[in-house]
Formats: sequence, C-alpha cells, structure tokens
Amino acid sequence: MPKIFVLGSNSFSGADFVRYALGEGADVFGISRSEEPNPVFLPYKWNGNADSFAFQRADINNDLDKILKLVDREKPDYIVNFAAQSMVGQSWEYPEHWFMTNAVSITRLFSQLHKRDFLKKYVHITTPEVYGNTSGWIKEDTAFNPSTPYAVSRAAGDMSLKSYFDNFNFPMVATRAANVYGAGQQLYRIIPRTILFIRLGKQLELHGGGVSQRSFIHINDVSDATWKVMLNGKLGDTYHISTKEIVSIRQLVELICKKMDVDFDQYVKVGPERIGKDAAYMLDSSKCRKEVAWTDKITLEQGLEECIDWVDSNLDVLKEQSHDYIHKP
Repeated sequence: MPKIFVLGSNSFSGADFVRYALGEGADVFGISRSEEPNPVFLPYKWNGNADSFAFQRADINNDLDKILKLVDREKPDYIVNFAAQSMVGQSWEYPEHWFMTNAVSITRLFSQLHKRDFLKKYVHITTPEVYGNTSGWIKEDTAFNPSTPYAVSRAAGDMSLKSYFDNFNFPMVATRAANVYGAGQQLYRIIPRTILFIRLGKQLELHGGGVSQRSFIHINDVSDATWKVMLNGKLGDTYHISTKEIVSIRQLVELICKKMDVDFDQYVKVGPERIGKDAAYMLDSSKCRKEVAWTDKITLEQGLEECIDWVDSNLDVLKEQSHDYIHKP
C-alpha cells in the first residue's frame, strides 16, 4: 500500500482524507502548522485505526527546510497538499498573508519537490474561487477570473504549479471541490455554525440574505474522489469534485431549521453581503466521474442529519470551542 505525505492534515478536508487513506491501509505522515486540535475535529481519531499515522507540526511559510527533510526521510509515493490560507472574506484584511502562503510559499515548495524522483504524484487541492462569478455548469478549462485576494492568490499558485509541470514534468494533478461539509468541520463554516447556534439559542447572520448558490458535497465523497484522482488522475490535469444539486445558502439554512424543527425567522437575521462574494459555482464533475470512476453517494439530506448528530453528540465539547475564525499569519 502507498506511503502518503499529507500537508495540512489538521484542516477539515486534510483530516478526513487521512481517515480515508488509513482505511485503505496506507501509511500516512501528516504536517500542519498547528498542533493537532481537539479530537472532535479529527475524523482519523474516531475509528481507532490511526496506528499507521504520524504527525509533526511544521509551517509551510517558515519550516520549508524541515518539511523537505521529512519528505526525504519518508520518501512518500504521494504528497497531497491541503495547506492554504483558505478564508475568503478575511483575505481583504491581510492580503499579503494569503499571497505568502498560497503563492510564494507554495512555489518555493514546488521548486524543491520537482527534484525528488521518488515522488509518483503531487496532488494539489485548490478551489473553484479562481473562476470568479460564472454562469452555467463550468468545466476545468474555464478561464480564471478571481474576485478576492484569496482567489487571486490561489490562481497565482495554480498557475505556478502548471509552469512546473510544463517545464519540468513535475508529476502533479489538481482538484477543485464544491462547498465541502460534514462531521468534524470547523464551527465558523455555515453548516456546523447554523446547527450549533440553534442548539445554543443564538441568532445566525446570513450574509446578503443567502442568495448565492452553491453545490454542497459531503466530505466522505470528496475524500473518495481525492484518493481516486491521486491513484489514477492524468498527470497535469485538474478534476472538479461536485454534486449535481444546487441550493442557495438560504435554502440550505431553511432545510437545517426544518430538520431541527425550529423557526427560520427566529434564529436567522440578514446581514450585509460579503465583499467580492461570487454568486454561484456550478462545477461540471463529469471528467472525474468518467476518468477515475468516481460518483458521489451521500445526499444533502443524509449529510445534514449526520452533521446534526455530530453536534448533538459533542455539544458539551463544541460549545467550549471557538465559534469564529481566528486568523494566523
């Protein structure tokens, strides 16, 4: 079974991918810039199969030499990179931090990794935010039109990666997933935040009334797709990971309220729209479905019920955790 090096293993998507990879029998080495958080946010600790997982704290901005030494020591078959400054609205406040992580530091990483001939594949986890406002179902060759510092920084990193593939045959693939959710997600994200606020009797602020449209995809389906792309994705290509169901943010919150048997108007208030927020992402995922034989399996209704159960089962722990994003440079 493969040896996998996961950058950003404390992130929501990274931690679940670790869970999935361990379930497939892989040896996994994880790196994140912070120590491991409360286990309630680490799915790979829930099933007692973490014996083949090792972790060290290292920051891609400040500890590149340490990370490269670990890579050379472990000699992984695959590196899967979830590490990024990922918040959109907050990127307006300190845009230089987003560019440092998502463009400069990531390029410094590529410039060294392409020299490691033991590496079978580098899997780059990026974002549909690079496309900006779009209409209709879009494919992987859609032109970039980013509208926030976060999106611009990710587009710069993505283009830098492509240059290393074009000029050095760096064995890379990339994925862009729609809005990911599931048990274990950080509490500042819309689904766990809505559920937790309802349980705590707090009112949720809905930016711009929640009119923007998204496809919400369960993290288990995303990890499954990422694994399949890692093994079978075509070098140099990007793969969309998305469902075919589109809902507005308001419809999503209304559905959660309905499932929790509470009044939407009692728990939700309309706030100002976020600067640069894109109206819709509709990712055509037919390439991923055809080329690596992936399909999504968990419906939004099923996934929301799981999220509600997760919050309820861990409410005593979750109510003591930070409910808001805390920026780290």
